[in-house]
Amino acid sequence: MKKSMKFAGLVLAVSMVAASLSGCGAGASSSDTFKFGGIGPITGGAAIYGQAVMNGAQIAVDEINAAGGINGYKIEFSFEDDEHNPEKSVNAYNTLLDKKMQVLVGTVTSAPCIAVVDKAKADNVFMLTPSATATEAIAQDNAFRVCFSDPNQGTEAAKYIGAKSLATKVAIIFDNSDPYSSGIKDNFVKESANQNFEVVAQEAYTQDSNTDFSTQLQATVDSGADLLFLPIYYQDASNILAQAAQKDIDIAVFGCDGFDGILGLDGFDTSLAEGVLLLTPFSTSSTDEKTQAFVKAYEAKCNGLTPNQFAADAYDAVYIVKAAIEKANITPAASNAEICDALKKAMTEITYTGLTGSDITWGADGEPNKAPIVVEIKNGEYVVLD
Repeated sequence: MKKSMKFAGLVLAVSMVAASLSGCGAGASSSDTFKFGGIGPITGGAAIYGQAVMNGAQIAVDEINAAGGINGYKIEFSFEDDEHNPEKSVNAYNTLLDKKMQVLVGTVTSAPCIAVVDKAKADNVFMLTPSATATEAIAQDNAFRVCFSDPNQGTEAAKYIGAKSLATKVAIIFDNSDPYSSGIKDNFVKESANQNFEVVAQEAYTQDSNTDFSTQLQATVDSGADLLFLPIYYQDASNILAQAAQKDIDIAVFGCDGFDGILGLDGFDTSLAEGVLLLTPFSTSSTDEKTQAFVKAYEAKCNGLTPNQFAADAYDAVYIVKAAIEKANITPAASNAEICDALKKAMTEITYTGLTGSDITWGADGEPNKAPIVVEIKNGEYVVLD
């Protein structure tokens, strides 16, 4: 009995020492370093997005650390691969928590972000997704985003097509299995009722049937459409453009931010995308000093690769979190709950100008307020339109 009591006392003493070293509250850091995490697909079919976000965020982290950090505190950045898979994204999130993550810059794509946001809310972890556009991706009050939402993209695309009189009849090919694609499509169709064109075809597919688009393309032709709206990711878009060319289908094409990355897709004939218009908040053709410095830094880090919108979103995301931390005047010693509560308030008080917009503000709903940009693909480059 005495041996048991002595052992229990030893365990209690060790536990008290461990607790004294663990920091201030749940999730607190024991170092003088802010721990940022990122989640996204760096392998698999959507890897261009995750790799761009990982690289763009790391460039921002390196710049901030080189300049002295955030109020003197450095950033440690860890990125986990989720292969654009919701279940794997949750596993990646848990891995980052084991690494004492305090702020999540992610996730990259919508379905995984939807899977993670409730867990982050339960754990009091602040989230700023660079690029997840589904409304549900920031359904909790701990989550904000840099990019446009699906409703915003669909609405703004329809308004632009109408304002510029780009078409009288529009056909849509969309991924019915993906909340990103179907969400944009729904709001595009809704806004089209206010515009001077008619939606004459809505052709769905799923990720189980995304190799042969003959049926959807034939329906587009039969509808008499003079513009094809593709609210889909670049890989499926590349297949549609290639198959349309094989069938000698000549039609104007308008896409959204998921289209970004198509020019860097291995094996894709970029001439097939000539003349495509897409809604995006970033263009490397911009002449402003900040954009050109970022492009140069990205190309140097990534063996000459040109950054896409997702890289720019991620770069801005890190600087946005920095601005919010400085506004809230918090330190790495704070608990995750304290950091989350402080950042939620600070995000509604800051104004940010960066690569993806000027004078961006946020509401308590986590949505950014900024103007969209439309670009045209010309000679393998994005050219900003009026």
